[in-house]
Amino acid sequence: MNMHVPPGVVAPAPPRSLKDTGLSIVMMRDILLKTVFRKNLETVNDIANALCLTLPLAQQLVEIAREQKLMEAQGTLHAGSGSEMTFQLSDTGKARALDALSQSEYYGPLPVPLDLYKEQVERQSVRNIQITQDRLMGSMGHLILPDDLLSNLGPAVSSGRSILLYGPPGNGKSAISNGIRDALGDKIYIPHCIEYAGQVVTMYDPIVHTIAGAEEAETTSSLRRTDNRFDKRYILCERPTVMTGGELSLSMLDLNYNSTSRTYQASLQLKSTGGVFIVDDLGRQEEPPQALINRWIVPMEAGYDILALQSGEKFEVPFDTLVIFSTNFHPNEMFDGAALRRIFYKIKIDGPTQEEFLKVLALVAKKKKISMNEESLIHLLKKKYPSIDNLFANYHANFLIDQMISVCDYEGIPYKMSPDLIDRAWANMYVVDEEIKH
Repeated sequence: MNMHVPPGVVAPAPPRSLKDTGLSIVMMRDILLKTVFRKNLETVNDIANALCLTLPLAQQLVEIAREQKLMEAQGTLHAGSGSEMTFQLSDTGKARALDALSQSEYYGPLPVPLDLYKEQVERQSVRNIQITQDRLMGSMGHLILPDDLLSNLGPAVSSGRSILLYGPPGNGKSAISNGIRDALGDKIYIPHCIEYAGQVVTMYDPIVHTIAGAEEAETTSSLRRTDNRFDKRYILCERPTVMTGGELSLSMLDLNYNSTSRTYQASLQLKSTGGVFIVDDLGRQEEPPQALINRWIVPMEAGYDILALQSGEKFEVPFDTLVIFSTNFHPNEMFDGAALRRIFYKIKIDGPTQEEFLKVLALVAKKKKISMNEESLIHLLKKKYPSIDNLFANYHANFLIDQMISVCDYEGIPYKMSPDLIDRAWANMYVVDEEIKH
């Protein structure tokens, strides 16, 4: 695989010596022993791949373990090892591996020290991205949006500062949030894990981080070829997106400590570093909106977050995230003035006018191959919408047409609009307000 390093983002340089990793020899040695023990590794090449080290540095680490009588050469070449020398843990090495595992179950890729990671965050900051009008429109081309909305969104996204999208439900706030994410477009380097005060915090999360291009299919031989391209303790990924809704709680914004394995997992907002954190349906969480915003005030203003280890020790991590809040409530109902001041951009996403709604309806009908007629449109506009005070929403067109298509499919008739089909579709969009008698 030919790893493409994208222009604009400076790749983390591979360490040229064990000292360049920023880690202590003892920590690296213990992770080596735990990894060899857990994964039953035998060759230096396999060890290098597992630890995400270059082959020469992995060889040096194995030699250190051999000098300390923790590993030993097996003396024979296995059939599957080619011409490579094979190694195994000595009895002392196994005892040390078990002791290290009792302190922390973490094994695998060597972590990146927090200070080195902070430098990489600066090099690939989300605030360095300049979003052009064409790029933003390109990521939202499937949405029908007012021109002034895009002109307001552009500077907000380019600033890398917090954005509050508010307005009535069903008008595309979530779709716009996703469009903003897509407009970012480039790739950054995410460490497998970071290290602080001897503790390892897992960063890479396949749910949040999408590996760039063909890196998912990396093979041993390709890893050898890319040894010197960048520090393999990092993975080249799309800019991350964390999307949460009503399930968001304050605890998700702190380190997650597993007391059984004695390991840490990064908080959701730390995983979103360099990308986007979308809080959808703000106001539907168990935590009050003011409490959630208060948790973000320091990170959004200072550019760093404060996390705590199990010991109670607190430390700073980068906060380099475009936070997008989306809500159906008016901001004044949820926040005090101080909180609102700290959200840099407040953009109302309103429902479409009748003219805009008809434009969306015509586009959806054409795409889904359902014919429109004047009688049905008059029925919709004169009979149905007055019953809801002519409040049009962007989701209506898709909803109504999908409902009509479902009826046509079931009854085996050609796709069409009719007053009767509109009535049946409307009944599923708005439930009649009535008392249920038991």
